[in-house]
Amino acid sequence: MISTEYDRALAFLYGRINYERAAAETYGAADFPLERMRDLLARLGNPERRLKIIHVAGTKGKGSTSTMIAAVLTAAGIRTGLFTSPHLIDLEERIAVDGCNCTPTELVSLVDRLRDATDAMDIAASARPGEVGPTYFELTTAMALLHFVDCDAAAAVLEVGMGGRLDSTNVCHPEVTVITSISLDHQRQLGGTLALIAAEKGGIIKPGVPLVSGVLAAEPQTVIEQICQERGSPLIQAGRDFHFEYTPPTDFDRAETLGELDYFQNGAPALQGVRLGMLGAHQGTNAAVALATIETLRNAGWEIPVAAVRAALATARTPARVEVISRRPTIVIDAAHNVASIAALLATLDTSFGPRRRILIFASARDKDIRGMLELALPRFDEVLLTRFEKNPRGLPVVELRRLADEFGGGNCRSCETPAEAWQVARSLLTPADLLCVAGSFFIAAELRQEIERCPLTCEAAEPTGLGLTGWGIGGPLGH
Repeated sequence: MISTEYDRALAFLYGRINYERAAAETYGAADFPLERMRDLLARLGNPERRLKIIHVAGTKGKGSTSTMIAAVLTAAGIRTGLFTSPHLIDLEERIAVDGCNCTPTELVSLVDRLRDATDAMDIAASARPGEVGPTYFELTTAMALLHFVDCDAAAAVLEVGMGGRLDSTNVCHPEVTVITSISLDHQRQLGGTLALIAAEKGGIIKPGVPLVSGVLAAEPQTVIEQICQERGSPLIQAGRDFHFEYTPPTDFDRAETLGELDYFQNGAPALQGVRLGMLGAHQGTNAAVALATIETLRNAGWEIPVAAVRAALATARTPARVEVISRRPTIVIDAAHNVASIAALLATLDTSFGPRRRILIFASARDKDIRGMLELALPRFDEVLLTRFEKNPRGLPVVELRRLADEFGGGNCRSCETPAEAWQVARSLLTPADLLCVAGSFFIAAELRQEIERCPLTCEAAEPTGLGLTGWGIGGPLGH
């Protein structure tokens, strides 16, 4: 029975995606009015007002940073909700409390509670030309807030979906806001310059509420500083108020070792030798932003022991962020989908995985900077398998992807029409000494993960890590 109810609940939610896609073509306050989200929450009893919220935006790093912050709060004994997007396999991944995802039964119940409000808002919108009822992302945001209250969470970490100013999460009244980084992505919606993107993401900054910023580039940093000055918001700025030094692990594929972070405030050592469960110098950056956020909360009176900070950061993990799911051969799944995240992935592979033959499975959405990603990635792999994910229509056809690859030589590329075909070719190529990386999109990361689980490696030397295929989100003993 629950499977039927669950399928109906998903159909209800996914049926609202077309509203979102149509509005994203123009992207403005008329398409994503925050008043619609406020109306929805008011009809549900304003659950957001019963939570202490940490609000996190950024071009890259916001999901990992949100996970780290939530893990620390949970380890400190503060019951904490975490809302992230997108999900890889199941929608329930977006909504977690103390590291435990919402269950299918809970998701069905949450959808049922939304139906009356949604129907009423649809009827009201139909009387006004050009208006629509709540979108998919607005509904899932509302579901997360309801679930957190149902679970008696005291705090919630909300990751912005896209941008910030018009995001459905931006109706909250946070304790602290966070902008992890700013680089070029979603230019059609957010603008073609770093300054324009900064203005959109800076829309989460609230009067008098502290902002922790990991933004280092001068152009967007100036925009953020101006917004903070205008709104009287204290700014805690990376490179000025805090900085870090990161020591990466080496030979991660042979023995699970962790990178370490030394964290400094105002030029003085604040926390040394913090072990990180997430790989890469970019995760060192995210951890530093998370630590600055935690310190801001401590200054506001939150009780967060240092031991909780250390334990949480050593075990917190986010799926598909340099995620090692096998050793010998090493298999890394990463959701890198823009130039900045591809560069971070490549740097991590160079630093922590040593020289060996590398194979890449790559697919991307048609609205991304595919040329920029391919220009960086193609020279760094011995074999590249170009494919297209199947469960989302935004995927670039393989023939077009191959044409773009040929602009950069493309001699090491093969075309595979489906992720299943790409995995079968990869299996035929892999030896225990090789490294396989999956990248280019959240969608290809999800589909390859499922394909690998369905048809695993059979070579005698294959060693699953146990890190990825058995669970999500916060690892280790932090969940209640």
